[in-house]
Amino acid sequence: MIAKKQLIELGFSDKEASVYLASLELGPATTAEISRLAKINRTTGYDILESLINDGLINPIGETKIQKFVAENPDKVILFLENKIKQSEDRLKQAYDLLPELFSIYNEKEKPKVKYYEGLERVKEAFEDTLSAKGEILGYAVGNDAFKAVGEKYLRNYFKKRVEKNIKIRLIAPDDIDSLKVVANNKYELRESLVVPKEKFYFSTETNIYNDKIITVSWKEKFAVIIESKEIADAQRNIFELAWLGAKYFQK
Repeated sequence: MIAKKQLIELGFSDKEASVYLASLELGPATTAEISRLAKINRTTGYDILESLINDGLINPIGETKIQKFVAENPDKVILFLENKIKQSEDRLKQAYDLLPELFSIYNEKEKPKVKYYEGLERVKEAFEDTLSAKGEILGYAVGNDAFKAVGEKYLRNYFKKRVEKNIKIRLIAPDDIDSLKVVANNKYELRESLVVPKEKFYFSTETNIYNDKIITVSWKEKFAVIIESKEIADAQRNIFELAWLGAKYFQK
């Protein structure tokens, strides 16, 4: 016996499927009789019947004073689906036609976009968005916390992917053991680094500036925030350049 689930998969709503199957089973029947078998209230049953009449699947018959309804030949289901497909194609075309206007509105007012990521896997996903950088990444690194959170293997693999994409990075990093391990490979990992005293400048979060985005990662608390805004990114680049000049003071 046909299952309601099969009709739902064809595009019927749950209640449409129930009413249609009840009508098929009963033959000519009143709204109350069909609704009872479909296990829905009479008012809803009447609304669904009207919808199925419009779809050509149910036919009202007026041979008696009491209005009855009967299911059309089941081959009408094919016509029903063809109409659904045609309607979907029409809506898709309308959507394509509407896109230029939507984009014109979208671009009129450039608003910052903020995305929040929580949990280690989601943080990795956010962090790897930096691999979409079209130019140089500017960053403030967190050594120990990053190594503790994701391990050296993951970070080395990330560095490898960045190099394969020919993405350079300039980095200000505290002089902790793990950061020093990273900067030791600057030449091979397209990295230019300035190391500053961790006692004075230990960054509790990692920040990278790339494209029109700024990502801030807390490896300790395992969350990340990406802000997409040209204005904010440009401002942060200027702040980084100022910090870069200051960090040169501590180079030996």
